[in-house]
Amino acid sequence: MKRLIPAALLLTSALAAPAFAQGADLPLVDPSGEKVNQLIVYGDDPCPKSEGSTITVCARKEEEERFRIPKPLRDNPNAIVNQAWSQKVRAYETVGNFGTNSCSAVGAGGATGCLTRLIDKAYAEKRNGSDVQFGKLIEEERAKRLETIDADAAAEQARVEQIEKEYKARLKREREQAGDQAPGMAASTQP
Repeated sequence: MKRLIPAALLLTSALAAPAFAQGADLPLVDPSGEKVNQLIVYGDDPCPKSEGSTITVCARKEEEERFRIPKPLRDNPNAIVNQAWSQKVRAYETVGNFGTNSCSAVGAGGATGCLTRLIDKAYAEKRNGSDVQFGKLIEEERAKRLETIDADAAAEQARVEQIEKEYKARLKREREQAGDQAPGMAASTQP
């Protein structure tokens, strides 16, 4: 009984840590230095506008999905019913495969390939997942921002050139006026 209590405490603390981490609302920092705020909005809820250098990306889901368990967590993807026949056949390809990097209990170093296989499987699930792919949405938002940069730069350049042209015209007028006043001033100062 004494051994069960520490195990239960360890289990409850392990389950509480992810729940605490999910409550943290911190924007992600993209490798390019931009802050990225990823949100899921439901139905006709508005997506908050991006402010400053923060990119806000919203994934829209149906209103019926608001209070449901996320779709990837509803079913067991490893259940035999949810696996394609080709995956079942592919399992037979590893029959007789043993040794280093084989992920088998047979032969020396057979367990060394299990981690590699697990990592490859996780990346394949992530790549082919039907859940929201925020990476694509972030790239689309970044592309929208970059589309306006050339137009904004051209408008700013035109504005600066117009200001310079007006400044040069004003200087020219002032010089002409100063040139016209200089001979007149000399004539009036003579007795």
